Amino acid sequence: MEFRIGQGIDVHPFQEGRRCVLGGVEIPHARGLHGHSDADVIAHALMDAILGAIGERDIGTLFPDSDSTYKDADSCLLLSGVWRVANEKGWKLVNADITVLAEAPRLKPFVDRMRERLSLSVNASPEQVTIKATTTERLGFIGREEGIVASAVVLLSRG
Repeated sequence: MEFRIGQGIDVHPFQEGRRCVLGGVEIPHARGLHGHSDADVIAHALMDAILGAIGERDIGTLFPDSDSTYKDADSCLLLSGVWRVANEKGWKLVNADITVLAEAPRLKPFVDRMRERLSLSVNASPEQVTIKATTTERLGFIGREEGIVASAVVLLSRG
């Protein structure tokens, strides 16, 4: 049996007039995240973690912001595409562990729905995908509610 670990990190600033999508779930919030796609930092970090584990390039290479195809794209659909590449190479998800750094919005009421949506995108059970949220105690750009950071670690297996 072969195992691989991958890590992904994504950061997006808030932007007025956009919806806030995190973990594939629309979250009620006064501002959304700025980005070419739906700017879902959680899905983006998870994609990069998977791509790193399977030895592929990052999501910016696969889904460049210069390509209008990905304008306002659903990041969970992009995640499904990344997972297809991993699956075609024989990889299975053991687990994904995701940490979100944000002062707002509060994510606890939405975590179960996010786990369900992400797990569907990677052909796994919600128990294989964990999401934790924390603040920075009002420090830095996160503390000033200027943006959100997500970090993901995955363990994949094959064989």
